[in-house]
Amino acid sequence: MIALWFGLFASLCSAETLRVATYNTELSRKGPGLLLRDVAAGKDPQLLAVFAQITAAKPDIIALQGIDYDLQNQALAALADTLDYPFYFAAPPNAGLMSALDLDGNGQLGDAADAQGYGRFYGQGSMAILSKYPILREAVQDFTPLLWRDLPNALLPQTNGTPFPSAAAQAVQRLSSHGHWVVPIQHPTFGRITILTYHATPPVFDGPEDRNGKRNHDETAFWTQYLNGAFDPPAPANSFILLGDANLDPNAGDGLGRAMTNLLADPRLQDPLPDQPTVTFAQTGPLRVDYVLPSADWRVTAAQVTPPTPTASRHSLVWVDLTR
Repeated sequence: MIALWFGLFASLCSAETLRVATYNTELSRKGPGLLLRDVAAGKDPQLLAVFAQITAAKPDIIALQGIDYDLQNQALAALADTLDYPFYFAAPPNAGLMSALDLDGNGQLGDAADAQGYGRFYGQGSMAILSKYPILREAVQDFTPLLWRDLPNALLPQTNGTPFPSAAAQAVQRLSSHGHWVVPIQHPTFGRITILTYHATPPVFDGPEDRNGKRNHDETAFWTQYLNGAFDPPAPANSFILLGDANLDPNAGDGLGRAMTNLLADPRLQDPLPDQPTVTFAQTGPLRVDYVLPSADWRVTAAQVTPPTPTASRHSLVWVDLTR
């Protein structure tokens, strides 16, 4: 009997784990190409602090926010090489994708807020994934082009009973401020796992129509609709992890927290780090906005909101260890 229990204990201790993380690095620069320049130089204090945070956490897969996108993914490739991740992914974002319309209703054209997602240049402060394991690019689902009005039960802004800022704007406005991605990854032990990731707009910087607040709500509500089968192909039934920067605390801040409350209560998901703040903003104090939510079939063995490093980012890196 002792030998049996010892064997079981040894088996549990040796079980392989998968560490999945999310981190808003806040590495966005003031212009295109500057992030690549700073990575290549290897001297920028913020970059070095971000690298130290990621290296210390040792995630197998990490979703990054605040990473400037370029069409050849040169900056991301340099980041991946520096951090020793053989696989990486980033799709064209909505951030900085300029429209020809006044999308924010300020009466002007060509502002950063008239892009499909806020950005002073294309790809500013976007998203990326780094992985130790192969990314199945041909199977990626990219919902970044989805129109906001095509989300079921969308909270489209109005003023005086009419679309804000205009019907023409709502006819082209996309839901994602950066992107919504479904990214399969092939793991040697766990098989195919799926990363669901996004980075939502802050629910502030607007007027009484609450355009940003409603868009932020719907960027999180998208995942509930996705898991409910609102889009094709359908969501995976198991072996997935939903993670990213929702810019939404269910209990505090200016956002419409019910979208996150509903998501955290979904029985298809687990919440390994309930009620733990992940960022401190000067205007709001501590908030929980960064999440790693595994599907219910995973076994969580550990999780942490790492202490933030002010030199790196106001956000904490959040990681969860998973096994079967």
